[in-house]
Amino acid sequence: MIAFIAREREAAAEPGARKLPARIGKREIARAFDVKGADRVALKAMLKKLEQEGAVERRRKGFNRAGALPASVLADIFSRDRDGDLLAAPCDWDEANGPSPKIVVALPRRRRPNEPAPAVGDRALLRVEPIHGAEPPEPAYSGRVVKLLERARAQILGVFRASPRGGGRVAPIDKKALAKGELMVAPGDEGEAQDGDLVACESLRSGRLGLPQAKVRERVGAYDSEKAVSLIAIHAHKIPHVFPPQALAEAQRAQAATMEGREDWRDVPFVTIDPADAKDHDDAVFAAPDEDAANPGGFELRVAIADVAAYVRPGTPLDRAAMERGNSVYFPDRVVPMLPERISNDLCSLRPLEDRPALGLRMAIAADGRKLSHSFHRVMIRSAAKLAYPQAQAAIDGAPDEMTAPLLEPVLKPLYAAYAALRKAREARGPLDLDLPERKLVLDEAGAVARVFIPERLDAHRLIEEFMILANVAAAETLEARRQPLVYRVHDEPSLEKLNNLAEFLATIGVKLAKGQVLKPQQFNGILRQVKDTEHEHVVNEVVLRSQAQAEYAVENYGHFGLNLRRYAHFTSPIRRYADLIVHRALISALGLGPDGLPADARQTLPETAASISAAERRAMAAERETIERLIAAHLSDKIGASFEGRISGVTRAGLFIRLADTGADGFIPASMLGEDYFRHDEKLRALVGARSGRTHRLGDVVTVRLVEAAPLAGALRFELVEGGSPRPREAARRGKKAARR
Repeated sequence: MIAFIAREREAAAEPGARKLPARIGKREIARAFDVKGADRVALKAMLKKLEQEGAVERRRKGFNRAGALPASVLADIFSRDRDGDLLAAPCDWDEANGPSPKIVVALPRRRRPNEPAPAVGDRALLRVEPIHGAEPPEPAYSGRVVKLLERARAQILGVFRASPRGGGRVAPIDKKALAKGELMVAPGDEGEAQDGDLVACESLRSGRLGLPQAKVRERVGAYDSEKAVSLIAIHAHKIPHVFPPQALAEAQRAQAATMEGREDWRDVPFVTIDPADAKDHDDAVFAAPDEDAANPGGFELRVAIADVAAYVRPGTPLDRAAMERGNSVYFPDRVVPMLPERISNDLCSLRPLEDRPALGLRMAIAADGRKLSHSFHRVMIRSAAKLAYPQAQAAIDGAPDEMTAPLLEPVLKPLYAAYAALRKAREARGPLDLDLPERKLVLDEAGAVARVFIPERLDAHRLIEEFMILANVAAAETLEARRQPLVYRVHDEPSLEKLNNLAEFLATIGVKLAKGQVLKPQQFNGILRQVKDTEHEHVVNEVVLRSQAQAEYAVENYGHFGLNLRRYAHFTSPIRRYADLIVHRALISALGLGPDGLPADARQTLPETAASISAAERRAMAAERETIERLIAAHLSDKIGASFEGRISGVTRAGLFIRLADTGADGFIPASMLGEDYFRHDEKLRALVGARSGRTHRLGDVVTVRLVEAAPLAGALRFELVEGGSPRPREAARRGKKAARR
């Protein structure tokens, strides 16, 4: 009997084997052995005895040899193997039968439209078959996805605190999970975790009494180790951070590109202008007065972008790894690059005085900044210098150093003159002009925050930004004209609901915005000008930002609202963004610049790729933001009781979100800590209003707060109000009286 069940499973692994039945139950066994009539009673008794002895297992009215997987199994996809194939493990496995078997997930050659692709972290129903001759630690089964399911048990990251008797507790790092309390880990469920380790665990079924139960699934590392804070974000958001060996090997085998099929631009004095701590340089710029008499006062601009497509070919292990990552992720203490260092920091980085392959763009612009013409070329360049933003700006402002002094007249001044022309075109175009400075963290040797500052916004930054925007527009225009599939960078206009909410808020500060009208970025800019240098400037910038849609990648072009551009595609950062690499390949295909362009099936696969890299971008943004929050919370954890100046950055029924002025740290004041009054949420005013006192705490108000609690694990700060709030507005006063009467 047992041999029959085993034989049926193993036979399915042989080439040309018949399809395995969905289950092997009493009926299938009776049919196989021709058991009829009263003998079926004896068969039932025999199967029950075999089950009691542990020789077979009953699963959903079917039987299976003990220690083997059934034909259909619910499994969690937990990793990838060296070849990049997905690996899964059964969700329900008895460790008494030995280690959990691995399942290699076979992907269909073509998926149905709108069918999601399985990925690490997914839970799926798999149709599995044994792999004949597989030896540990190789996967023992292959599986085909029948259906992707939501994870029944979400992964929880936390710090493990060991108990002397075994097991212990896990303090979650997520704010919401932490609010629910710690998790209990029973003896034997702690795996290899040691006290103080950062662990990944899953919640188990718990009773009504006591702490929720959890089981440690992975030891991430020691929480107090260097770079642990960014490790939290990496694991919480499942950011791929270890390159497959095949991808690394491919990168190491890569040879420097030659002049074959390239124009020689090595005599053009390009310069790279980047942050002082930049390790890779994927764009270089040059400008000179246009010698064409038909373009008086105009300029010839050249932009050279690292030719990543020359090294990363479609469908290779290196390409698959880059597409899975989607983009580089930047933390204060580390970078998770999209490409291995051999590619990003060596072969593709536009180092000064070294030959580097590039996609070159030559543009003619008029004196008023309008682009008159452009052309793309596959070239070899030799950058003249590597400059930092402050360094380039200082040279223009009259303080050149040894490097910039020789470049000032022939290189830097023409660049800034061309930027002055581009600025005229920008002002005429009227893109959205929000003033939202970003904070930067400086860490000490131990990985702790040494200081937080807001970098000065220089013309050097704006110069590079305008050159890159113009290059991105040129790429989109060329590909559209050639009817070449591509991935656009798109930004939809604000929804009508958000516009109406914005209009209601602006009305409370005396700024008019008619409801229901179709807005353009220039009209938003007019609103921002009205409140500039007033007490409302900061809050209006925030509210206008929140009214905007989120930019994304798509194969359908619906324009870029924020930049006020009809067509736009990311082209200028292929070292750190996969979208740009796609555009490079599209240009190579469209212009016949080489054999390493888009694959033949690009038109069918690009919609899925666009969705994937958009999700990767959102994942990176969340991880970067949470890491900064945790680092600052740790930085402030020894300042409990100290007072800080800040602004109200968010208002909810539960309380106020506060952003500190000096560090940009975000924290929360529960409504219950605002005083003895009952505070109601006024959505129109973006405020909490006291029902009796009429005291109003409004979005954007300046406040003084006292730090009462810091939770570095969750990146959470809790404040109490020391000073702030204002008398009620007239309309709010009427509402407050009504609320008090109720």
